[in-house]
Amino acid sequence: MGPLYDGAVYPLSLLVDWFGPVAAVRTADALDVWPDREERKPSRPAHVEATVEFASGPIVRLTASLYAPHRSREFNSLELHGDDGSLYLADSGALAADRDTVSVGGSGRQYVSAPHPRPRRERRYLSGPERLAEALERGDASTTGGRRAAHVVAVCNAIERAAAEGSRVGVDDALTDGIRRADSDSPSTRPPRRGPATRSDGGGRAVDSPAVRDAAIRLPPVGFGCSRYRDGEYVDRIDSVATALDAGYRLLDSAELYGNESRIGDLLAAPGSPDRGGLFVIGKVWNTNHEHVLEACRGSLAELGIDAFDSYLLHWPEAWAYQGPLSDLASKPPAEQERLTFPTDENGDPATVDADLETTWQRLEALYERGLTRTLGVCNVSLSQLRRIADVARIPPAVVQVESHPYLPRTELVEWCHERGIRVIAHSPLSASGLLEEPAICDVADEHGVSPAEIALAFHVDRGVVPIPASNDPDHVVANLAAARVRLSDADRRRLGALEDPEFTRE
Repeated sequence: MGPLYDGAVYPLSLLVDWFGPVAAVRTADALDVWPDREERKPSRPAHVEATVEFASGPIVRLTASLYAPHRSREFNSLELHGDDGSLYLADSGALAADRDTVSVGGSGRQYVSAPHPRPRRERRYLSGPERLAEALERGDASTTGGRRAAHVVAVCNAIERAAAEGSRVGVDDALTDGIRRADSDSPSTRPPRRGPATRSDGGGRAVDSPAVRDAAIRLPPVGFGCSRYRDGEYVDRIDSVATALDAGYRLLDSAELYGNESRIGDLLAAPGSPDRGGLFVIGKVWNTNHEHVLEACRGSLAELGIDAFDSYLLHWPEAWAYQGPLSDLASKPPAEQERLTFPTDENGDPATVDADLETTWQRLEALYERGLTRTLGVCNVSLSQLRRIADVARIPPAVVQVESHPYLPRTELVEWCHERGIRVIAHSPLSASGLLEEPAICDVADEHGVSPAEIALAFHVDRGVVPIPASNDPDHVVANLAAARVRLSDADRRRLGALEDPEFTRE
């Protein structure tokens, strides 16, 4: 067997799955050499290079060689370059995705690891044939995989012919058409198959509540916080937001208070950023705009350059005096930002207005009715305040965002929300003083071979809560997302649960 059928079939299978059928082999060359000292010789040329043209447009240079041993650094790697960025896959034949298996380099940016946001699950070589056999027994086996496999073999045949004839060789049209027909019946376009009554809540745990099954929105297990505040200072988050998008974060937590919506909008519109449909974008109306919710929402949408939010939240339940539109705060001097966002009365206390929580929620509902947001939510509320909203809401909250970490798990609020299909997002999941030095967290981290921060975030993912950490360190950005891969044991949960502090207050 030669290198095409021994090794090249792995990257080719992935490429055909991603890009569709191959139209032609533009050029190919084969070296039929082998060391005389070896007793056995390959039946086909030991080194092959080819330029392969896909019907959808991509051009791939393929090198397959038996001279490269399995321990070679690039034996099974795959590197793709496009107009808007690059992708590197360390092992195209891997049966499980490790944290650093995939790397992404956005347009003009350094490569960053893009960890799969689920626990590592390694398949056996025989798992595929076993699933096929089970499907055949049920009588519902898909023909897509078989057609794709036949097409990959046809591509290898075409590479051999192109190398022998020294000319361009087209790939069998019948097989190419078969791939197109098979892909048109892909799972993304077929009606969904009805499964069991339960489903995962996003943290890997089954949820039986009908309310959760029917109402809960799907969120990534970990999101990225876009706040510019860090240790009482303003920081620039845009480079870290770009790193987060390359790493695979797909939930961005923004707010008009953060003042960087226009810069995030520029990033979202830039080459290499994910399509809007693949992102979950959160916006929040600030305290000074409880009576001007429509103006605030439209202003944020304009700065972000999007038509609607995936969820628009009330940032805090307290209402303060209106200070005018809060556009592009980051461009203003810090003193001006503070004056606009934290107005005070003659005594230096917050300048409040008489805007009750129920009325403000009705203004948010009007945004939903106008199509400016797909869902609504609220931040920094107590359970009693949340109940007040639920009692009057025509459009119930889909998202509740509160500070939470092992010191402050907010268990009663989380359970109340989950019973009603409301997703909970945890802000400030890592910033409580002393949290990452806790012996229990450090011990669990050591046992899992990860950082204390990853365990503090896995604490939320495990219970179906979505943490939204932020960092300007690229390594920390990647590690925080990889926290979703950690699977906690019952013993881990008990140790982390024992950290709850009913007297916790933020210093």
